[in-house]
Amino acid sequence: MTSSESDNAIPEAAAASAVREAGAHKTDVGSVFVSNYPPFSIWNPAALGELEKALDTAADAATPLGLYLHIPFCRKRCKFCYFKVFVDKNSDQIQRYLDALGQEIEILGERAAVRGRDLRFVYFGGGTPSYIAVKHLRGLVERVQAALPWDAVEEVTFECEPGTLTESKVAAYREIGVTRLSLGIENFNDEILRDNGRAHVTREIDRCLPWIRDQGFDQLNVDLIAGMVGETWESWRDTVQRTVDVDPDSVTIYQMELPYNTVYSRGILDGGSSPVADWETKRAWHLYAIDQLREAGYEVSSAYTMVKRRPGREHQSAFAYRDSLWHGADLLGTGVASFGHLAGVHYQNVSSWGEYLDKLDHGVLPLGRAYRPTPRERLTRELILQMKLGKLELDYFRDKFRVDPLETFGEAFERLKERQMLEVAGADEVRLTTRGLLQVDSLLPEFYDPQYREARYT
Repeated sequence: MTSSESDNAIPEAAAASAVREAGAHKTDVGSVFVSNYPPFSIWNPAALGELEKALDTAADAATPLGLYLHIPFCRKRCKFCYFKVFVDKNSDQIQRYLDALGQEIEILGERAAVRGRDLRFVYFGGGTPSYIAVKHLRGLVERVQAALPWDAVEEVTFECEPGTLTESKVAAYREIGVTRLSLGIENFNDEILRDNGRAHVTREIDRCLPWIRDQGFDQLNVDLIAGMVGETWESWRDTVQRTVDVDPDSVTIYQMELPYNTVYSRGILDGGSSPVADWETKRAWHLYAIDQLREAGYEVSSAYTMVKRRPGREHQSAFAYRDSLWHGADLLGTGVASFGHLAGVHYQNVSSWGEYLDKLDHGVLPLGRAYRPTPRERLTRELILQMKLGKLELDYFRDKFRVDPLETFGEAFERLKERQMLEVAGADEVRLTTRGLLQVDSLLPEFYDPQYREARYT
């Protein structure tokens, strides 16, 4: 699906021109979004010994520590979803999972690498954290806070699906200390939402927004997806305008992709055509949203996020979870299939519901695979993740890693400079162009070590 030329008004034509390269590239099956390095596909169970060593060693107190809690329950599975989620669990099964999650955190809290450390941030992700009942949430939070106190936390993020919210749920989130509420709106067109398998519709968005405003969260983030199946210029313009009208503190815009384990991907692999707009069109839509949000007082915070800085309330534009992870923080990834990073070791929990519960029933951490990156790989990881901010402060890498990125990655920078994806501003900064920002994830493999450039990401 792409929009026809007759759909394009002048701003849309200009946006398309700004992102056009040699030709349109269809959205095919495969992961594009980069969240870690080296690729997950090389992590393996044999390296879990490295993680056990890390867990038994006191960590550097200067390294920030965060907690991610995977709440893997949803009303429906979206047709583009590739996360580990369940749509068939009853209240008793949910409680059993949350009991196991609490036990996992208690076990971690007793390990040397975690014991006594303050959390900088907490992130409830999914799935749909707002799916679970208040009684389930309160029990989990009480248990977590007893094991890992939140006294020094800077940010608590909670992901929500509009149709799962009630006024009492929103009030409970405020009471447990949520500071950043992230609302998965994705689109304001009911037909597009239904066609893509979303569980909510726009009246549910409109219903929950007053409850959120009344609670006075430090930050409201709204998620949008450019390129959902059925999108047109007209529907996208409307979604962007309605987002501006909501006036959230931040807006996160993703471009639709098709990892291997989605409903849409299976259709393509079975011989069907891609139902998603080509990359050129998605980037044009993304750029249009950026431009409209800029006119409404927002500024670019990363390749995906626009923020509105309100005088006297600068904390409303902060994102401790993102900035900490992209600068090498430790993350306790908890829950089924969750990813984490501790004391220089990447790891992932087991991905099976039964195995996750069984391990914790026996008092064993549900660890599935791990990888200890080399110093060069740790450097690469931070560099590519920070490129998503739209710029690199080169002295940060010189101070932390004792190398000059312009020398270590000189050829990659030069190739991207020749393609007009970035600019090197003297010896201090590398800055992405607009074109580079809109397709930053596809540029990052330029910095990979040769053995990883053809590796499947997941």
